[in-house]
Amino acid sequence: MKKIAVVPGSFDPVTYGHLDIIKRGASVFDEIRVVVLNNSSKKPLFTIEERMDLIRQVTTSLPNVHVDSFSGLLVEYAKNVNAHAIVRGLRAVSDFEYEMQITSMNRVLDENIETFFIMTNNQYSFLSSSIVKEVAKYGGNISELVPKQVELALREKYEANK
Repeated sequence: MKKIAVVPGSFDPVTYGHLDIIKRGASVFDEIRVVVLNNSSKKPLFTIEERMDLIRQVTTSLPNVHVDSFSGLLVEYAKNVNAHAIVRGLRAVSDFEYEMQITSMNRVLDENIETFFIMTNNQYSFLSSSIVKEVAKYGGNISELVPKQVELALREKYEANK
């Protein structure tokens, strides 16, 4: 049986921290489904399609990574693609409480879907899409935080919004 895992997130935009988790998940599971979720509590800079395209661009070297989007309960998506695992990245202890709540709820919804936590590489432990967008908005150097494609897309967005 193929081991399929889902890596969910808003990825607005995808960062090196996200890629660290995706790559490490891809080395453990047969197939990784990176799922761009529509988080109604956030106002995204990029459309879902733009985020999916950026993720596809930066994961071309990972043949077992597939990109998709979903609106609804993550466990329903996981069941739809026959995934038995959810992979979540943790940056710091402060992430754990929130992630534990989500994981506990997912277990109530479907006890057959396991959640695996991967600690992000220390060099990315401070990194979030929000921080990247803030720095990019004011013209700061983000080249060590995101792949070149993402850096260019951010610059284009902020130039267009001036």
